[in-house]
Amino acid sequence: MEVEYGSNGSPFVTWGGNKIMLELDPAVDESTREVARKELRETPEVVEQALVELRQLLRKEPSLYVPIDRDDYLLKFLRPCKFYPESAFKKIQAYYKFRIAHADYCHDLLPSAIRSPFEHSIVSILAPRDQHGRRIVLVECGERWNPQEVSLKEVFRGIQVGLEGAMAEPKTQICGVISVFDMKGLAFKHIMQFTPSYAKMVLDWIQESVPIRVKAVHIINQPYIFNMLFAIFKPFMREKLRSRIHFHGNNMNSLMEHVDPKALRKGMVVFYLTLRSLVMCYGRCYETMKRNTNVSISSRWMRDHNNVAKS
Repeated sequence: MEVEYGSNGSPFVTWGGNKIMLELDPAVDESTREVARKELRETPEVVEQALVELRQLLRKEPSLYVPIDRDDYLLKFLRPCKFYPESAFKKIQAYYKFRIAHADYCHDLLPSAIRSPFEHSIVSILAPRDQHGRRIVLVECGERWNPQEVSLKEVFRGIQVGLEGAMAEPKTQICGVISVFDMKGLAFKHIMQFTPSYAKMVLDWIQESVPIRVKAVHIINQPYIFNMLFAIFKPFMREKLRSRIHFHGNNMNSLMEHVDPKALRKGMVVFYLTLRSLVMCYGRCYETMKRNTNVSISSRWMRDHNNVAKS
C-alpha cells in the first residue's frame, strides 16, 4: 500500500476498496444533508445569517485572532451549536480558554509530535464510519497501554489529535462521533494514573470546550476494577453525557446492537494494516490544514483568561 494523492492534493491510502483519508471536501451526500437539516437547522439561509452574526461577535473580541473570513473554520463551531451564533462564539472562547488553562496538554497537537498513542495502537480513528455516518474513535486503555511507555498525558493528547482531525471533516461535524473504550486488561497500575483533577479536566474538555457531537460512548470488556475508575469521573459528568454511555462488558452482541459490526470489523483490519503509512499520510494533510488555519491569541487575551482560570 502506498500513499496516493487526489486531484486536490489530499493524501489517501486505498485498501479493500476503501479510500482512507481525512475527508475535508465541503460537499456531503444527500443523506448527510438531510441530517444537517433535521438536527442542526442547516439551510442555506440559516448558514448565511449565522456566519454574518458570528463574524460580528468575533470582531468585538479583538484580542482573539481567528481566521474570521474562512467559512470552513467558523462552520466547525456553528454546526455542533446548531447554528446559534452566540453559542458558537462561546464555544470558540471555551475552546481557547481550555488550551490556555491546560497548555501542557495542548501544545504541539500534531501527529508528528504525538506518535506513541498511535504506534502502540492505544488510540485509533477507524476508517469506515458507522451506519449513521459517525466517526468511530477506539481507545484501548487496558492491555495495550503500558503507562511506563506511554503516559496518560500522551494518551489524552493523542485523543485530542484524533478528534481535531475529525472535527475538520464536514460529515463528522454533522453526524458526530462515537467512542469505544476497550478496557480488557485494565489493572490497578492503570487506575493509579488517574486523579479527580484529571477527570474534571477531560470532562470539561469534552462537555464544554471541544466542538464535536459526541453521540455515544461504549465501554467494553470492563473488569470489576473498572468501577473504581468510573467513580473518579462520575461526579463531573452531566446527565446528557451520562445518558449516552453504554456498558457492554464482554457481550459483543450488545455492542453490535448499537454499532454496525461491519464497520467495527472492517475498521479494525483497515486501521492495523495501514497504520504506518497513514501516520505520515494523515500527518501531512492535518498539519498543512493547521498551518493554514493561522489562529493566534494575543498576550493580553491570554493573561486575562489565565487570571479567570486561576480565580
